[in-house]
Amino acid sequence: MPNDNQSIEDLLAKKDPASPTGDDNEDKQGELQEKIGEIERAGTETEVAQKAQQLSLPYVDFAKTLIDREALALLSKQEIEQLKAVVFLNREGQIRMGTLDPTEDVIKKLDELAKANHAQSGLYFISEDSFQKALKEYDKIPKKSAPKKSVDITVQDLEKYKQDVKDLSKLPQRIKDIPLTDVMTIILAAGIEAEASDIHIEAEQDGIKLRLRLDGVLKDMAVIPREMWKQVISRIKLISRLKLNIEDKPQDGRISIKLPDDELDIRVSTLPTAHGESVVMRILRSSAVGLEFEALGIRGKSYNDLKREIERPNGMILTTGPTGSGKTTTLYAILNKLNKEGTKIITLEDPVEYKLKGINQSQIDKSKDYDFAKGLRSILRQDPDIVMVGEIRDLETADVAINAALTGHLVLSTLHTNDASGAIPRFLSMGVKPFLLSPSLNAVIGQRLVRKICEHCKEEAELTSDILPRVMKILESVPKNSGYAPDLTASLKFYKGKGCDKCREGYKGRIGVYEVFVMTPEIEKMVLEEKVSETDVKKITQEAGMISMVQDGILKALDGITSVDEVFRVTEE
Repeated sequence: MPNDNQSIEDLLAKKDPASPTGDDNEDKQGELQEKIGEIERAGTETEVAQKAQQLSLPYVDFAKTLIDREALALLSKQEIEQLKAVVFLNREGQIRMGTLDPTEDVIKKLDELAKANHAQSGLYFISEDSFQKALKEYDKIPKKSAPKKSVDITVQDLEKYKQDVKDLSKLPQRIKDIPLTDVMTIILAAGIEAEASDIHIEAEQDGIKLRLRLDGVLKDMAVIPREMWKQVISRIKLISRLKLNIEDKPQDGRISIKLPDDELDIRVSTLPTAHGESVVMRILRSSAVGLEFEALGIRGKSYNDLKREIERPNGMILTTGPTGSGKTTTLYAILNKLNKEGTKIITLEDPVEYKLKGINQSQIDKSKDYDFAKGLRSILRQDPDIVMVGEIRDLETADVAINAALTGHLVLSTLHTNDASGAIPRFLSMGVKPFLLSPSLNAVIGQRLVRKICEHCKEEAELTSDILPRVMKILESVPKNSGYAPDLTASLKFYKGKGCDKCREGYKGRIGVYEVFVMTPEIEKMVLEEKVSETDVKKITQEAGMISMVQDGILKALDGITSVDEVFRVTEE
């Protein structure tokens, strides 16, 4: 037996006379070398553990701790090698990262991953040996071919199918001669070319109906043969990365469209119906993001009141109206105006429709129990100046939003009511405490979108005998202190579009009609006494100079921006 003072190296240097030679001896030496490696590694790991203690970081050894391969894939190989860090656990709301060097970049990346996965984070110190083990595990992860993330619509495609894009009614006859991939290109290109907000593809008993929503109005474009349905729905699901085998549940996906000078996002929604699935594709244009607050179409006293209220450091601004009334666009325009250096803005959306430069945007995820209320609480821990909440739907979210408005934050959100005067009764019906609501609410916006008259075919319109008195009554009721009361002694002219090749039935584009009220002492008193009705709020706000949506619409019609018929269609007066 060797004495305790003999090293492994000494043993390797001497030969035992009784030991075998050749391969057996090489095996023996191999075992001893392995033993040396284990001893040296143990020493190194001890040193790393001691260094971790000095850095006040926990230590982990991947020789003793299993690595979660799915967690490893959260970073690319390039990121792993640059950061000298790996994610080794991502389960049950816990995310863990091991690093050779805990730099600021590593900590920042871990924070990003934790927020994206709504998890608690932990940073560990590891040895070079553990890092190499993790890299080997990473290389074992099956490499999947990346799905195509975009549908390229080129200039050549548009030129090739120029006639098909302009006249979708001929698409059923052309389908026999066009590959299915090109059929979808034509449908998407037609929607983009027509500046549609949505493309509807619906399975019906006799065929597949294709419709476009143009300036807020759905138009039937074509009926595709019923026998094509399986191919059409499969193609849509494939390019929007939805599950092909699921037909009895709603699904949501996305398509990216690359144009020569732009890139569009298309939000895809499928819904099971009696004859198949209904598909709606919402076209999200980046132009909506750049809309200026001044270009919204809010005028007079309403504009001045709202401008003053959004520049306050705290309180709540609400937009109200049905789906598709432009509420999100209004909020984005306000955020664009407020987005300045030195101001931190965070949004909570469902989903994030447009990416806003310089603004932190978070998307709720109900599958991970990350809803508006929980998300808003998390946002407030991020020290924001301004918060946008996509929608207030329940008492829990309302309470958190109101408390945020009372504690030094400017809160922007939307509420589903018919008009601005319905917002306060809606809050109270949710169960919001009046003494909290009264001081927190700055302003409420009610809005709709009306179609604008085409400038190329605009002509003077004569109002009928039943419409004219109605219009005059509305104009006479415009508050004198609104800053936009018309001169009724002058000759009043209204306009319409007769229709041309540059527009759709005399209209091109849309603009908002608004009503804006700010909190007044009279309204605050009503709220505190809990004697609030929509009628009372409307009466007080109009006495204070608020222009209603229908009044704003008729004033815009008087300016030749829209038509009287369009105002009445949208405001339902």
